[in-house]
Amino acid sequence: MSAAAAPAVSLRAPRQLSEQAFDRAAGAALVPGNAVRLLKDAAENYPAWLEAIASAQRRVHFEVYILADDGIGRRFAEALAERARDGVAVRVVYDWLGALGNAGRRYWRGLRAAGVEVRCFNPLRATAPLDALRRNHRKSILVDDRVAFVTGLCIADSWIGDPQRGRAPWRDTGIELRGPAVREVALAFADSWAETGEPLPAAELPAEAGPPAGDVGLRVVAGVSFATAAFRLDTLVAALARRRLWLADAYFAGTSTYVQALRAAARDGVDVRLLVPGAGSDIGAVQALSRAGYRPLLEAGVRVFEWNGPMMHAKTAVADGRWARVGSTNLNVASWFGNWELDVVIEDPTVGRAMEVMYGQDLEGSTEIVLGRGRIWRRSTRVQPVARTRRARLRGTDRGRRAAAGAVRLGHTIVAAVAGHRALGPAEAVLAARSGLVLLLLATLALVWPRLAAVPLAVLAGWIGLSLLAKAWSLRRP
Repeated sequence: MSAAAAPAVSLRAPRQLSEQAFDRAAGAALVPGNAVRLLKDAAENYPAWLEAIASAQRRVHFEVYILADDGIGRRFAEALAERARDGVAVRVVYDWLGALGNAGRRYWRGLRAAGVEVRCFNPLRATAPLDALRRNHRKSILVDDRVAFVTGLCIADSWIGDPQRGRAPWRDTGIELRGPAVREVALAFADSWAETGEPLPAAELPAEAGPPAGDVGLRVVAGVSFATAAFRLDTLVAALARRRLWLADAYFAGTSTYVQALRAAARDGVDVRLLVPGAGSDIGAVQALSRAGYRPLLEAGVRVFEWNGPMMHAKTAVADGRWARVGSTNLNVASWFGNWELDVVIEDPTVGRAMEVMYGQDLEGSTEIVLGRGRIWRRSTRVQPVARTRRARLRGTDRGRRAAAGAVRLGHTIVAAVAGHRALGPAEAVLAARSGLVLLLLATLALVWPRLAAVPLAVLAGWIGLSLLAKAWSLRRP
């Protein structure tokens, strides 16, 4: 066939291909015409939320992981109760594990007595013990389908701090959203509400998107358990970033796939930076797990920084000054694979530049981690003093979820070491050695005191067996 007779081939521009890749990875289309406002820390987020709640005329939908029965938690409870008493439909979804140790029955009874509809996501059930790993980690507020907030903040005094006692606030980021994409947040809440009981009335579901409110295009990524949308998206961004990829994460424990994506980007000349909590981390075990993974990143050229304040709780990313993510997803197995999460992925250079400026300000209060001779060193930037803080009032809520993520990562290291299906780095040698010692200790205890090992296994097997029989009986019933 001659060149003149050859059929014309239409090649998509790289920009179009990347948009298609984002659509498929995130499972969410780009929604143009929105207005976005970045909100830093509780000092900017909480007042904006309370103001929006006070202005509600029809409905308030509130989805949160931790809503604590403390000073700020009671203030929000009163704000929600006041709107409910005025006839506004107020609905709250909270996570059972997130509430454990933070808010009790009296707190929820007070809200219900005022007319607030309150539902608990996935309470512990004897018939499904392993289902407890499936948590709702989303944080969003929706008012009258006209304004939405998507954020990494929960509601507890830890995010406010106490200057009189020398406790600085936690560092966190959220956004205020107006425009057509508010509908996507409303539909995400409707899914959570339906997961916990009767769905919302059809008349309350937004049939179509609202009018434009700005010129920002974005995607609302509403992740559910085992859907892995955020994981696919984060890995894709690491592959597509050309100049810069700046990440902030509260509980970093990346999978080997994601770590390799960051290493490949850094080796290709991308300025990859990772900001994580330092000594002020609320969960020391997760911080230790994160630090165990520094060396492979540093050896590839990834720059790692530790926050000098009491807690860096933000979950953000900005790439090439034009792509940004803000929301609830942490860079770990629990968030990527197990939880219900909610993030906003913004494609806008103005927002991207603002995120980079905010990130640069955060680095001024951080310490860079560098490789020394045979060990890892900490090199101070412009360090801000760290106030003495008390541990956050989480009391086992996020601890269990993030410990599960750490256990999964530890399991991956053990399997890789035994099966030899991938190369392990020097940092993972420490994990492998500790795991070997622990397994030897457990084996010794099992040989010396067999009941010590048999009883917990018998209890777990019996629990799962009874739950399966109960499930089978319920399935056989008409």
